[in-house]
Amino acid sequence: MAAPGAEAAAPSPALLSARGLCFDAGGKQLIDGIDIDIRPGRCMVVMGANGAGKSLLLRLLHGLIHPTAGEVLWQGRPLDRDGRYAQAMVFQRPVLLRRSVRANLRFALAVRGVSRQERAVREAEAIRRSRLGDLLNRPARVLSGGEQQRLAVVRALACAPGLLFLDEPTANLDPGSTHAIEQLVTKAHGSGVTIVLVTHDTGQARRLGDDLVFLHGGRVAEAGCVSTVLDAPRSEAARAWLEGRLYPAPQPAPKA
Repeated sequence: MAAPGAEAAAPSPALLSARGLCFDAGGKQLIDGIDIDIRPGRCMVVMGANGAGKSLLLRLLHGLIHPTAGEVLWQGRPLDRDGRYAQAMVFQRPVLLRRSVRANLRFALAVRGVSRQERAVREAEAIRRSRLGDLLNRPARVLSGGEQQRLAVVRALACAPGLLFLDEPTANLDPGSTHAIEQLVTKAHGSGVTIVLVTHDTGQARRLGDDLVFLHGGRVAEAGCVSTVLDAPRSEAARAWLEGRLYPAPQPAPKA
């Protein structure tokens, strides 16, 4: 309890925000009026059924696609090239170049404009983190699924992002590979990197997350701290999903 007369600390300004975010495609509204604030140093978990809009939301927040309506703000200003360069994203299926493990790391750092001297330092740290030192000259695309995803994560972290998006980074990985990825994420989060993580795994959400946004039909059905949403969900959509029940998506409002 706070001391008598003490005021509650105001929440830190959002690192990234979405305001009225919408996205239409093929005559359907896939993202519908989303408002969220991602606070610095937090790990926000995004959950929901298949088709709820989780991956699409990450692509909108990262600036990979443009919203139909609404806006994405980086530190209170419209997301621009500098804002995108302060972020990194790892996809469910690793996107790797047809080059060696080492060349994948070097290329990412060169594109970010990192100096040669600094590149060597970051490359060495990424190799140490990934535990892929004996595979540096092997083509990245012949690595196992878990090794490829480890490379994708450390490559993203080598670029020193302020915000890291992770779109189901451990889907279809075995327990050992999942643990290795979670260790990388936990260490990055502990060093101050803000994380936005899409996952279907409630155990992973509890292990890694601070905040949870639950999407349903392209809308935010519920948001709060991870334990509150998972233990005592207020929305019927979240309760149904956690109980393994189907719940109909909301019908879009008719357009004028």
